[in-house]
Amino acid sequence: MILEALPSVGSGLLVGLTLGLIGGGGSILATPLLLYLVGVSPPHVAIGTSALAVSVNAFINFGYHLRSGNVSWPCALVFGAIGTLGAIGGSSLGKATDGESLMALFAGLMLVIAVLMLKPGKPSIMKGPFVTLRNCILAGFLALLAGLASGFFGIGGGFLIVPALILATRMPIIEAIGSSLLAVGAFGLATAINYSLSGLIDWRVAAEFLAGGILGGLIGTLLANHLSSYKNVLNRLFAGIIIIVACYMLYRNAGALLA
Repeated sequence: MILEALPSVGSGLLVGLTLGLIGGGGSILATPLLLYLVGVSPPHVAIGTSALAVSVNAFINFGYHLRSGNVSWPCALVFGAIGTLGAIGGSSLGKATDGESLMALFAGLMLVIAVLMLKPGKPSIMKGPFVTLRNCILAGFLALLAGLASGFFGIGGGFLIVPALILATRMPIIEAIGSSLLAVGAFGLATAINYSLSGLIDWRVAAEFLAGGILGGLIGTLLANHLSSYKNVLNRLFAGIIIIVACYMLYRNAGALLA
């Protein structure tokens, strides 16, 4: 029983460790790990299961940031509420998409994320957030797009939500990260509920993955302060891993692209 749980717990540990260590992008590996390492099948079950695990992890980390005062409630609520509607629509579209085609598109998204991670980040010097009617409308539009992508691919979408919040409200990045976690949790929960209604969640694997993710997140958070000077190196290393996994997924699902 313990040996059977090791792949899913280990996968969750890796994703949680990455999220805690470099602050984003780790959830993009959840679905391929569940699909190719844990052996969850078909692809739609892997997506539904990862969405549930990512959602719960996001809500837990949101609590950490809330206690630290890193959450702007108006922006978080607007983004989360509108984006959840997009996640419901996106997850319905994802369920209706052929599994191989969905994984091929997912691999393409992974390559885009890897390229973005390779770009050097710029420190935020702005103060805010500036909550105006214009900014709320822009945030709502961006939230809808982020929710659609999050629901369609069954990912947390933090890599989309954080820059969208900064663009819309000009808030500091630490507030964008804290506020984004409410939306990440809400998007994942909406996707997970939609998939669960079709019986597309492996509840045992989700629990094992989540247990590993919580432990990995704690370890990653502790390591982050000690390895902060190597953050760019870690980002590049992780981007390389994403590229390798994406190429493998494209290889496995090449038939969907050629059909």
